[in-house]
Amino acid sequence: MKRKHSFGFTLVALLLLPALSGCFGSSNIVNDLLDNPGIPGGLTLACLDSSQYTKLVIEIDYETDYKPEASSTDMLIERIEQVCDKPNGVEIDFNPTTFGHGDTWTAQDVRDKGWANKDSEPRDSSVLTWQIIFPSGTYSDDSVLGVAVDASTIAIFGDSVDDAAGFFGRPSAEEVENSVTIHEVGHLLGLVNLVYTSPADHEDSEHKGHSNNEDSVMYWAIESRSVGSFISGDLPTEFDQDDLNDLSGLADGSISITDQLWQP
Repeated sequence: MKRKHSFGFTLVALLLLPALSGCFGSSNIVNDLLDNPGIPGGLTLACLDSSQYTKLVIEIDYETDYKPEASSTDMLIERIEQVCDKPNGVEIDFNPTTFGHGDTWTAQDVRDKGWANKDSEPRDSSVLTWQIIFPSGTYSDDSVLGVAVDASTIAIFGDSVDDAAGFFGRPSAEEVENSVTIHEVGHLLGLVNLVYTSPADHEDSEHKGHSNNEDSVMYWAIESRSVGSFISGDLPTEFDQDDLNDLSGLADGSISITDQLWQP
């Protein structure tokens, strides 16, 4: 990504604040009643199961200079293929986009601009489509690097990702983007406990919807808490065993799931 390059002491990633901010965008009740875009995790079964949706397309809509790194999108395909049953494959559809928005985004802005620019409906015949937008500007809480606003729509804020990079390039902005991208897609998969209750005690008690395991990409803060650990350690980019067990249980029906827009 060719963006401004500024550095911060800490990576403050995707902290789940009360329901109106943070990693999850607040629900718009009127929009939900009329169009039912669902909640993050609302298309979990559509991804895990192949009886209806045999292909997953990730639509990437990005503004000039905000195209995601190839490492992020390559890793995204790997992680999705690890857990979702899609015999006709997982592919990325890149779309240069002008959102025509200001410098600050709310959850509703992301939802509105996302849906206005979707190439396809999230569910169309045998194809499931998720959308990630990479706009200029920052979230209304500029410590937030990404947000999932409904069952199919994510935003990653590249300027904030750049700001989260550490001194000496550890972690680099690319590494931060890798982790944040997988983290947000994890929320579209329903992690952690968004549309189910895990049999494992791995949700952070103070940061709902996030893991308490710092080795999981779903860890509540994504990062260690000191500059030294940033320099010497790697940010997680993989789902941990509890995450994988949850997804496996949801897929085979041994874990109950709610708020689905589609069920087999």
